[in-house]
Amino acid sequence: MATEVATFAGGCFWCTEAVFADVIGVEKVESGYIGGSVANPTYKQVCGGDTGHAEAIRVTFDADQIRYAELLDIFFATHDPTQLNRQGNDVGTQYRSALFPTTPDQREEAQAAIARAAADSAKPIVTTIEPASHWYPAEDYHQEYWDGEGQRNPYCLAVIPPKLAKLRKSFAKRSKAVDAAA
Repeated sequence: MATEVATFAGGCFWCTEAVFADVIGVEKVESGYIGGSVANPTYKQVCGGDTGHAEAIRVTFDADQIRYAELLDIFFATHDPTQLNRQGNDVGTQYRSALFPTTPDQREEAQAAIARAAADSAKPIVTTIEPASHWYPAEDYHQEYWDGEGQRNPYCLAVIPPKLAKLRKSFAKRSKAVDAAA
């Protein structure tokens, strides 16, 4: 098994975590904060928009089952990479669309994925490629949020099911839920 790590910011980490937790080859998804200037930020600090951090996910995956490039394509298809510093009603730099490659190969793949997304988009892609700075795991109650509290959160109930539906339709061969139902 070839375990690798990918770090993506695509708006609310509850939403991106729920999508990637359903991807075959993904072993673990952790919500957290990256790209800011404050050590050990809290959710409240990050939501305040003053730390520079993005709400992000760290995806541990088996590269023998799924390639980083495929994860990037799923990332671009399941959030809006044309919205600057926001996703829907979530506004602020903490909700930016960003990639944090950890190797030169990941950086090249990130650039290629942005180009693929741009070719399919009528609007400019605003996703940034940022240095993979220090990762801070989010507080425990944010982890696996959709599997618990998220099922009772009106925001999550409005935003996550359409993202999962898109994953399961556009990337059916990559969805654990579709695979389990087959």
